[in-house]
Amino acid sequence: MRLPIYQVDAFTDRVFAGNPAAVVPLESWLPDAQLQAIAAENNLAETAFFIRSGEGYELRWFTPAVEVELCGHATLATAFVVSTILEPGRAHMDFATRQAGTLTVTRDGDRYTLDFPNRPPQPAETPDPKLLAALGGPAPVAILSGRDYLVVYDSADAVRALAPDMALLSKLDLWAVCVTAPGEDGVDFVSRLFAPAQGIPEDPVTGSTHCMLTPYWAERLGKSVLTARQVSARGGDLLCELAGDRVKIGGQAVLYLEGSILV
Repeated sequence: MRLPIYQVDAFTDRVFAGNPAAVVPLESWLPDAQLQAIAAENNLAETAFFIRSGEGYELRWFTPAVEVELCGHATLATAFVVSTILEPGRAHMDFATRQAGTLTVTRDGDRYTLDFPNRPPQPAETPDPKLLAALGGPAPVAILSGRDYLVVYDSADAVRALAPDMALLSKLDLWAVCVTAPGEDGVDFVSRLFAPAQGIPEDPVTGSTHCMLTPYWAERLGKSVLTARQVSARGGDLLCELAGDRVKIGGQAVLYLEGSILV
């Protein structure tokens, strides 16, 4: 079976930056084991698979190790493929997902805006005792949690300098660890995301964790529209807006690769 595949760099306006995602359109769903094997073979943070469903789509995401319940950059990448290649000019896309409900993406020129759930973090009363040992670095100013741990530092430099113990991080009790700090150079906040237990030692740019970061920084900074930068080696930029029980996450994307796979 020959399947089309696209690789898109998301949350960036240039190749070799942002977060690369593989996007594989399907006529119908393949067995889960085959989807997981394709994602493992691609060996990117996420591979997105989607099928047409009425006027919208059904969408699933896989890391090299597991299926995930919510992914931002691969949703942006999928919307890019739909609106620039498969249905050029389409400006509104609805993606039905298995655990996160229907996610809408709108396109305005070269900017895509994801409509995602608002997931404010809560204070972590009893964080995993391995957490700070795994992160190393200075003492944080706060530890919160949601799907992931949210560890807050006092400076962007402290976030950049972290060199976590990935083996120890992979043993923590939550899905991933997001570290964050106030931004610089006109950016409201910065972050990094580590998820070694899910097959992603460090995610270059993570849309889904901004469902947690946006409400935290909106409350702390007293503003509903925020600029964000993920300060991984590749780096990426996001425009976030707190909108009631939803979070709007905006960014750009560029095509790196177009081809086919044989399975």
